[in-house]
Parts: sequence; C-alpha cells; structure tokens
Amino acid sequence: MAVDHTRGFFTNDHSDPLDLARTTPALFVTRWMTHLCAPVFFFLAGTGAFLWQSRGRSKRELSHFLITRGLWLVLLDVTFTSWFGWKFNFSAHQLYTVVLWAAGWNMVALAGLIWLPIGAMASLGVAMIALHDMLDGITPESLALWQGWWRILHAPGNIDVFPGLQMEVIYPLIPWIGVGALGYCFGKVLIREAAERRRWTALLGFAVVALFLSVRGINHYGDPVPWSEQKSGLFTVFSFVKCVKYPPSLCFLLMTLGPALLLLAAFDRKVPALLRPLLVFGRAPLFYYLLHLPLIHTLAIVVNLLRLGRANWLYGPQPEGVPPPPESGFGLPGVYFFALIVLLILYPACQWFAGYKRRSNAAWLDYI
Repeated sequence: MAVDHTRGFFTNDHSDPLDLARTTPALFVTRWMTHLCAPVFFFLAGTGAFLWQSRGRSKRELSHFLITRGLWLVLLDVTFTSWFGWKFNFSAHQLYTVVLWAAGWNMVALAGLIWLPIGAMASLGVAMIALHDMLDGITPESLALWQGWWRILHAPGNIDVFPGLQMEVIYPLIPWIGVGALGYCFGKVLIREAAERRRWTALLGFAVVALFLSVRGINHYGDPVPWSEQKSGLFTVFSFVKCVKYPPSLCFLLMTLGPALLLLAAFDRKVPALLRPLLVFGRAPLFYYLLHLPLIHTLAIVVNLLRLGRANWLYGPQPEGVPPPPESGFGLPGVYFFALIVLLILYPACQWFAGYKRRSNAAWLDYI
C-alpha cells in the first residue's frame, strides 16, 4: 500500500500501470500486488469483529461498537484523509471518499448482519460477491433521481449531493459488504485448534484460487473485461490477472482473497524473520494509515520544492487542474526508495502507539 501510494505522488509516469499496451512488467507487478490490500482490509475487518465479540462481548455490544466505529471511519475519510491526505485541498465543495468510507459503512452494515444465523450471513456474503456483476448493466443515469444511491451501492462516480457540493465515490458498497460478512464468518475458522485452523484456512485458499482460475478461464462471467492473448506469454498472464477493481468484480475478489488466505495459513505457523518488522504496522493499522498519506504528500511537496522550486500541483484549491511537470517524478527505483523512507519514518511512531495501546485499556483506543 505504501509503495502504491508513494508511486501516485512520486512517479514520472502518470499513465495507467495496468495498461498492457504501455506498461512494463515491473510497473504492472508493482501496481497489481497492491490489489491484495483492500480485500484483505474488508475481510479481516469482519474477522476482527468476530474475534472482538468472542472475547466475552455480547452481540449488542458488538453492534454498538461497529456502528460507532464505522461512522467514525466515514467521518475520517471525508475530512482528514481527503483534506490532509490525498488532496491537501480544504474546499468544502468536494468530498473525496475512498477506502475508509467504504470500510465504515461496511461496519455499519455488519452491525445488522451479525444478528443473522452464521449460515444465512455466509450465504448472503457469497451472493453479494458472486452475483453483483449481474448488476453491471444497470447504469446510474437510467435510475433518474436514484442514480446517486446506485453510485454509492454499485457504480462508482461523482454525485451532486446538493448545489455546490459534489461527492466522488470510488469504493461502492455492495461487494465490499459481502467481503466483510464472509470475513466475520471466517472467524469461526480462526477459533479452532491451531493445526485444524491452518488446514481449513489453506483449503479455503486453494478452493478460492481454483475457483478464480475456472471462472476467469471460462472468460464469460465474473469480470467486465475479458482476458485475451497478448504479445507474449507473460503479458497474456497479465491480461488474465488484470481484473476490475472499481467496483471489484467476482474475479478480482477471488484473485486476491485466495492468495491472502494461503498467506494467512503460511504465516499462522511462523512469520519469516525478514517480515517480522512489518508486524509493527499491523498492530497499529489505522494509526499507520492516517499518518502515511499526509507524510507521503508532504514529502512529495518538500522534494519538489527542493528540486524544482515549486510543487503547486500538489496543493491548493484546485491542484488537480495543474499538471505535474515531466521532470517532477522518479522511476520505480525512486518510488521504492521513498516508500522505504516513509516506512522508516513511521516505524518508531507505530511501535510507540502499538505499545501504548497494549498497555492501556482506554476505550477510545479501539477507535484508532
């Protein structure tokens, strides 16, 4: 995630990294590997809710917590991450909603879904993920006054909330709520004995990967963009795994959740020593997320002021109207370098916060 967000601010190539006609293998893989982030966020948010309840809380307590924390995430997304993270644009005329917005409403929906029997909840989650592609033919424009709601639920885009205020929706809710619901059901697997837990997690991962290969291989359903033969075998593979994220297609979710489950099964036994420092960020995920965007953005401004003497395309009332100069960015090595700098800067802060959170029983810490 840090690599992809750093790329957005530091790249010297502003074309689509998944455009097979222009991309390079390194650029494609750099962007593609970040697809794991959002599905894992939503899935494990549901799992975390189940485990939170399993520590002696009632469904009523969990439902209250999910509603309040969900609304808090929505507020953070339309204010802090929009104003201080992505845009550095403090205009009251544009709401920019991204992953925390959808994660927040996912929690609010989950607050109601947890009252269903676990089997019914799992069935509903599967149906939302497997069948929502059938809704692609319904366009927001065809729904007249309801088009804004359809963009929130299924088709991303801009909504005129009222004169003078526009909201951009990037993460529509229907499929993501299904992912969160299945994550909650997966909590049943994680409370099993260790060996059984790892076995079931791996089996589920292999089953999801096999389902992806089958559905994507048939090439008739599951993604609005069929794969096709390309100029080389490698780029044909890229075409096969280039699945639509906005909104996430069935193939996109299968392609990401399957490997994620396999990784979870592998890391359940032992996290490799090389990756253990990353656990610090995992112990303070929202704290890290809230800090990393403004840090990357500020770092990009400072670097460009030092190199070029200006960075006006990165801040101000309408920064998107100012194109970045060609000499402003870096190639992929530079992107990875600055992503590493971001992680090194945030490491001690996240380590401190994770320790403080572990030592304290203050209720407000559950919201950060």
